Amino acid sequence: MSGKLYVMGVGPGASDLITVRAACILARLDVIYAPSGKKGVQSLAHSIVEEYLSPETEVCTYHFLMKSDRGEKEVVWDRVAQALQEEVAKGRKVGFITLGDPMLFSTWVFLLERIGNPLWLEIVPGITSFAAIAARSAMPLAMENQTLSVIAGTAPDAVLEQALLNHDCIVLMKVYSNFERIRELLQRHHLLQHALMMADATLPTEQCWNHLGALESGQGLSYFSTILINKNWQLPR
Repeated sequence: MSGKLYVMGVGPGASDLITVRAACILARLDVIYAPSGKKGVQSLAHSIVEEYLSPETEVCTYHFLMKSDRGEKEVVWDRVAQALQEEVAKGRKVGFITLGDPMLFSTWVFLLERIGNPLWLEIVPGITSFAAIAARSAMPLAMENQTLSVIAGTAPDAVLEQALLNHDCIVLMKVYSNFERIRELLQRHHLLQHALMMADATLPTEQCWNHLGALESGQGLSYFSTILINKNWQLPR
């Protein structure tokens, strides 16, 4: 089979934070598949890579459902996985892009379950949002013998508490609709002074909070909001 599927992480948001390898691949694609969380809205991942694409590259945007209904999601995953395989079978150079890194909290993993790991697949890593946040805020992710846990803020309280108790450094992703209960957990474990939150890292709309206790209850947060905690790092006040 002469076709090839390139799955690329395009980083946290800034277009100049994609890898050199991804930029080189993007320039020679026949077709690119870009996920979108909202129907009719331009994919953020597509906007990141747009400047690297050839004018001849075909762009296909797929709406990945954010609903909790697993059955509905699987219909979309089946459809996109099939479409990608058909494109490769035609001998085309196919791209699939995702924010951050494709192997971390990414819809791509559900497509990987369906496609497997054939010879015509190449996965290109990308910069994660929390790596960008650590750099932007000058807060170490982990040092020396510290342990690091990366966990979704949607996890049950008991799971979050175990991470807070058992690890020195914690990354909490997907916190936007779970912030109040997460803040209560951090307060209970006396970790507010070691935590910061950043939204839309590296984008023009980027915001950073070093005083999570001072945020108003009910304040709307971006979907791309992440909390970093390092128990051995004192934040500037």
